[in-house]
Amino acid sequence: MPGLEQGENGLTLMGLCRKDVIQLQKGIKLGRADDLKVNDKTARLEGMILFGRPRLFGLLGRQPDVFIPWEEVETVGTDVIFVNTELPEQQPQPRGIWHRIFKENGQNKENTK
Repeated sequence: MPGLEQGENGLTLMGLCRKDVIQLQKGIKLGRADDLKVNDKTARLEGMILFGRPRLFGLLGRQPDVFIPWEEVETVGTDVIFVNTELPEQQPQPRGIWHRIFKENGQNKENTK
């Protein structure tokens, strides 16, 4: 429903989830806010959660989720959310079952020598 995502009192979760999240340092698109973390004792917003991107349409799992503390959100604009956060360096992970099969076969050959 157009016009409902931003009401008189601010932005709704639906409106927030429609915005792209951009990291300021590298200018890369991280995705969209999928969930918010709220402290249940203080009712304060702690941060945004961006679900990891699916690998091979989700058949091979997902990349790790990204949590962005609310203090690191710089600007919430009309189309984007700018964040000033450092992302952990991701280690390249072996891809797919074929890598595991060939790796296991290679280890088995080394153990038999």
